[in-house]
Parts: sequence; C-alpha cells; structure tokens
Amino acid sequence: MRTDDQRESDNIEDRRGMGPARIGRGGLGIGTIVLALAVSYFTGVNPLTVLNLLTGVQSMTEVSAPTESGPVGAPQDRLGKFASVVLADTETTWRNLLGPRYEDPRLVLFSGAVQSACGTTSSAVGPFYCPNDHRVYLDLAFFDEMAHRLGAAGDFAQAYVIAHEVGHHVQNLLGIAEKVHRLQRQVSEAEGNALSVRMELQADCYAGVWGHHAKRERNLIEPGDFEDGLRAAAAIGDDRLQKMSRGHVQPESWTHGSSEQRMSWLKRGLESGDPSICNTFDTKRL
Repeated sequence: MRTDDQRESDNIEDRRGMGPARIGRGGLGIGTIVLALAVSYFTGVNPLTVLNLLTGVQSMTEVSAPTESGPVGAPQDRLGKFASVVLADTETTWRNLLGPRYEDPRLVLFSGAVQSACGTTSSAVGPFYCPNDHRVYLDLAFFDEMAHRLGAAGDFAQAYVIAHEVGHHVQNLLGIAEKVHRLQRQVSEAEGNALSVRMELQADCYAGVWGHHAKRERNLIEPGDFEDGLRAAAAIGDDRLQKMSRGHVQPESWTHGSSEQRMSWLKRGLESGDPSICNTFDTKRL
C-alpha cells in the first residue's frame, strides 16, 4: 500500500505500555483461539464460552493495573503510523458514503489487555469493536500472529483487519448491530451464531468497500494488495481454524463464517464499492 505522506487520523489513542500489565505472548491471538476450540471439542462446551473463561483467568491473574482513559497521543512508530493512515482513509470513505450520519470512531492501540466500555479484554480475543464507546481496539501484535501462524502477511492484510472493525462501527451507526443483538436474545444458540456470521461477513464486505475507494479515488492500493487481503480473510475462516484444532468442522458453531464466505464477501465489496451490495441478511446463500 502507498501510505507515505498520507493523512494520519486524529482519532487514535496509543495506550501501548500503559494500563493492564502486558500478558505473556503465549496467551495471545490465534494460539488461545485454537486452544479454546480444542477444549470445546473434547468437552462439548461452546468455544466462545471456553475463550471467555481463558481470557477471564488471564485478566484476573495477570492484569494488575487499571487502564488510563482518554486521548494518550499519536503513535510514533512505523506500524502505529500505518494504522493511523488506514483509519484516516476509512474516515474519508465513510464520510463520503454516509454523509452526516457518519461519526468517526476512535482507534485504541494497546498491548496485552485493555479496559473499554465493554469491559477488560485481553489481546487473546484479537481486534474488537466496542459499540458502547465507539472505539476499535487493536494490539498490533495480532499482525505478527497473522503473518507467522496463519501465513497472512502484507500491508493490505493488516489494513483489512482495521477496516473490518470499522465495518462493525458502521453497522452500529446504521442500527444493524442493535437489531441483530436483539434477535440473538430471542433465538437458539445455533441461530444466534448464524446471525453473528452474517454480521461478520457484512463487516468483511464493508472492509472491501473501503478498499475499493482507497484504490479508485486515492490510489493507495498496489499490485498484489487485494490478494493479500483475500488470503487474510481465508486464513481466519472458522472452518480453517476448526480444522487446525480438531481436524473437522462444525458449521453450527461458526460465528465469523468459512474461509470461502469471508473471501467472497470481501471480494464483493472490493469489486463494487457499494455498501448496499453488503446486505448479508437478505440472502439465503452466503
């Protein structure tokens, strides 16, 4: 990606090295997710429940200090500045597409664990969006996990992660997230998981919408970038992660979608640049 001399966002907080003490590398990212899936396989417990228990234990035993709140300052390192540029470009795209309905989210960079309006969360859960404070939370170590454990490297692969979480912010602003969460409280666990898959695939599509406009309007995309993003989407499909942990897949427990589905919806957004094409809730076949 061409990110040199591009605008950096003012909506970023660099909290790395602050607040909850850093949790050891062994508990980060995909490793813990795979462990949770493995425990689920042998116990029959929902993998999300296992993951919450694992990360909760880490928080209770290893987090010793509260996180400071409020703006902390802009990042000064290369990767932090890259995240800031990507965030700024998503701001440009969604301001243009949604007009006054769009409110910029804040991006919080943290290390190990972080306190948000959604509670204390460790890096083990990966990047996340908190609708209660309109913030995206990201431990940049997740990019190492993607590259080294999953083979999903590249600038656009990293940008896709940020744009996906911003996609959840768009869902929140449009009222989609609230409707889905209300429905999930009324249906079975399997049906709730299916709704979660549609939410995640729509966020993938929204990430592609941003990528389309970043290429067409600002020429940020270089040859091979979109391919890196599609590989990243495939790398974090539920079916692939389940095969890594248990050797077979269990579609009714998916919460993010298969590798094929994630690639397909990201590609739709990349090709069209139209958010209306991302209505995953109005199609039978994902």
